[in-house]
Amino acid sequence: MRNIVTISLPEQLDKEIEKEVKSGKFASKSEFIRSLIRLWQEEKIFRELEQGRKEIEAGMGKELKSLKDLR
Repeated sequence: MRNIVTISLPEQLDKEIEKEVKSGKFASKSEFIRSLIRLWQEEKIFRELEQGRKEIEAGMGKELKSLKDLR
């Protein structure tokens, strides 16, 4: 299911997005925004993994006994 979200952008940002769409890199402005959100999600996961690595290196690791322990 998709939800419609309306956002307000400064004219310059809208022009930049439109330029990317017209270049053929994205099918629509919505696809451009979805791409940015996916990148943000990937970066968030990366930061969480890095934090976990630092905790393990500091001896703060947690032994997982089941998948429920991941939550």
